[in-house]
Amino acid sequence: MSKSFYAYGVHLLTATGAVFAMLALLAAVNHSWSMMFLWLVVAFFVDGIDGPLARHFNVKDNAPIYDGVLLDLIIDYLTYVFIPAFALFQSGLFPGWTGWIAIIVITFTSALYFADTRMKTKDNSFSGFPGCWNMVVLVFFAVTPNFWVMLGIIMVLAVAMFMPFKFIHPVRTERWRAVSLPMALAWTFLAGWAAWEQFNPPHFVNIGLIATSWYLICAGIAQQIIPPKSEAAR
Repeated sequence: MSKSFYAYGVHLLTATGAVFAMLALLAAVNHSWSMMFLWLVVAFFVDGIDGPLARHFNVKDNAPIYDGVLLDLIIDYLTYVFIPAFALFQSGLFPGWTGWIAIIVITFTSALYFADTRMKTKDNSFSGFPGCWNMVVLVFFAVTPNFWVMLGIIMVLAVAMFMPFKFIHPVRTERWRAVSLPMALAWTFLAGWAAWEQFNPPHFVNIGLIATSWYLICAGIAQQIIPPKSEAAR
């Protein structure tokens, strides 16, 4: 089969994320939070594999009719931002006006960030927090911290979207990838486990979610502080 056949197949795979987003939204409307997050975890997994496939089959040249980057951004906004924000508001985790503040901050800042042409760094990391609110909200559902703690985390991460802090891409950032990729896979597995257990999993699952989340959030900033071995040796 031709290269174009496989390249367009990658676009079709990416587009399934829109279907998973709709299924997640339907679950959220019915307050079926576990099912909603299971669909979002599936979408997260697809988002993790379609990029490497797109580069392998060179979709930009072999399937030029569709803009894979734009397609990916549209689906990412739905699955990473819009649906998690909706779930956060409808879940009752935030009382009164705090819920309005949370969803306004999340959706507004993320819309600006997703349109920022400076989003990616030279080492294929993200400049600023990359709007992965699906991960943040899932941990909120699993751990259920005090709403002031959650609101504080949202505010800090919203500001971090526009600060010169680096956040790794577990697949594309080469430095520490041997650790980062297993961490991302572990997070995905633990997130699916927590959702499957109606957010009442064994205690070690929540500990694992918190630990892997902290690594994924802090690894890029740590790389900015710790120079690579080649530079440190000079």
